Amino acid sequence: MSSTSSATLRANQIWMDGQFMKWDEGQMHVMTHALHYGLGVFEGIRAYRTHDGRIAVFRLREHIQRLVDSAHICMLKLPYTTDELVEACVELLRKQKDIFANGAYLRPIAFMGDGAMGLGAVNPTRVAITAWDWGAYLGEKGIREGIRGKVSSFTRMHVNVNMVRGKISGQYVNSILAKREAVLAGYDEAILLDISGFVAEASGENIFMVNKKGVIKTPPLSSPILDGITRDTVLKLLRDSGRYVEEVTFTRDALYIGNEIFFTGTAAEITPVREVDNRMVGDGKPGPVTQFVQETYFRTVRGQEPRYAEWLTYI
Repeated sequence: MSSTSSATLRANQIWMDGQFMKWDEGQMHVMTHALHYGLGVFEGIRAYRTHDGRIAVFRLREHIQRLVDSAHICMLKLPYTTDELVEACVELLRKQKDIFANGAYLRPIAFMGDGAMGLGAVNPTRVAITAWDWGAYLGEKGIREGIRGKVSSFTRMHVNVNMVRGKISGQYVNSILAKREAVLAGYDEAILLDISGFVAEASGENIFMVNKKGVIKTPPLSSPILDGITRDTVLKLLRDSGRYVEEVTFTRDALYIGNEIFFTGTAAEITPVREVDNRMVGDGKPGPVTQFVQETYFRTVRGQEPRYAEWLTYI
């Protein structure tokens, strides 16, 4: 399923403000503060069917901790603990076992609810968790063959303009504009630069590249990028395999002459990039490093790599 497709399979229940309810009952008032001003935080989490037929959520606790941290950054007071939110995610999937026999995409979200208006308002925080079936974000063909990327005219915001350690709802307008620009121009995804002109990240993914000397590079966390959990996973997989990865800044033309490029993200998983700005990457096919990362990542999330078993929460 592409990123623009509507969900064909969704939970029949959601968790909202501490209780389960039917999907269609998960509603809020039009005067909800976050709808007007964007003050909310969220996560995207995947659950996979493992090799032995069970369902496991990948790095659930790390995702929920980032949600809690994002809320703290935004001064949103969460009425639930990390443990309570982890258990709510697990219980939601338990209740939907028959629907999500092959896995699911979880979306926890916390946001300022209705009450007072204005930028200085402080209203109670609402929290919800939903789940649906979301296939390859950039398409199954993109996973296999790679996608076309475009360096965006939109710049990733400065670290003092947005809170880069937080996954904050309103900040994604920047990504939406970049993504729409790329798609309307005939590309699959946007690549954003920082204010100094260095590569930051894609609209919803972190980025890795392999240069002609075989050096693997990814932008550092001092750049205006999300501290991606999939990014962290890939760094661990690469370094555990004996491969050296540099967390350094690099320019867009480094992408043009790179041998391999791939995106990482919970939704996008590991998606190769075969072309940037009409310039073919390497030989236009996923390279050996990309293939290694893809294969090891998918083995890991499906419970086939025992050394990373602690990353899986079984339902």
